[in-house]
Amino acid sequence: MRPTFIIPAALGAAFLSVAADRPPSVPLTAQPAPLSVKSAVVTAQVRRKSWKPASAVARVALANRAATWEPASQAYVNAVQIYPYAEGAIYHVYTAPERVTDIALQPGEVLGAVAAGDTVRWVIGDTVSGSGETKRTHILAKPFTSGLSTNLVITTDRRSYHLALTSTAKTAMAALSWTYPQDQLIALRHAAAEAQAAAPVSSGLALDQLHFNYTVSGDQPSWRPLRAFDDGRQTFIEFPASLGVGEAPPLFLVDAKGEASLVNYRLQGRFYVVDRLFDVAELRLGTKHQQIVRIARVAPDQRRRRS
Repeated sequence: MRPTFIIPAALGAAFLSVAADRPPSVPLTAQPAPLSVKSAVVTAQVRRKSWKPASAVARVALANRAATWEPASQAYVNAVQIYPYAEGAIYHVYTAPERVTDIALQPGEVLGAVAAGDTVRWVIGDTVSGSGETKRTHILAKPFTSGLSTNLVITTDRRSYHLALTSTAKTAMAALSWTYPQDQLIALRHAAAEAQAAAPVSSGLALDQLHFNYTVSGDQPSWRPLRAFDDGRQTFIEFPASLGVGEAPPLFLVDAKGEASLVNYRLQGRFYVVDRLFDVAELRLGTKHQQIVRIARVAPDQRRRRS
């Protein structure tokens, strides 16, 4: 016999009212609507729409083709193909069975490692020529058969080389090497700097026209001038050689009131050249703890008495 519950009238009315307003219950066996799953999949595909493996592979292939240098007839010196070296470029090398292709590195360049994609059907070796400063490393490549392709990476103490190797039936490049535009530019700049440092501070100076009646006083920084002199038209301030490796101090002219103002000058080797004469000037460097060196022109007789 089932128990009987007696619900007061007021409580029963409230219960019926709440039950009427509540949405119908979902059975425990109910499954999510297929539309919601499909919508989530479509949304994920939309979010990953930009990621396409096929297009990524195509972009890599396109970049490799754009970066590949092919042999050019005007770049041959005798039988040696000469490529201009560029970081990240790929150099195409054509080989053939029973023929060895010589890949010559820069003289003095020390070989680090050589890695080939296919080491089974290709013979890759290395040797050297010359000695001392002319010592040169050569990478030798030979395929076993035609119709092959692989890549070759060469690392040295100066740079890395990326090569694409292709084997043909009979035609092979005898040798290849590189020119190095960046190294040549650095060498030209270095030579120009050395020539400028060795150039005379000025031309047409006569010793009997030079006046050395200048005193140097103040702080003792590493860049403190050695001397100052003029030729009656220009003033020359000579610095130690360490000025070339440190920070150069600006030059200020000091007037009779003690007010300082910047003056135009040019750096010639280790000399400041000022296209005028002055009585007092100061070299100042720093802000919080400023170093000041004072250069003053004195009468020749005063200079002799001080000496």
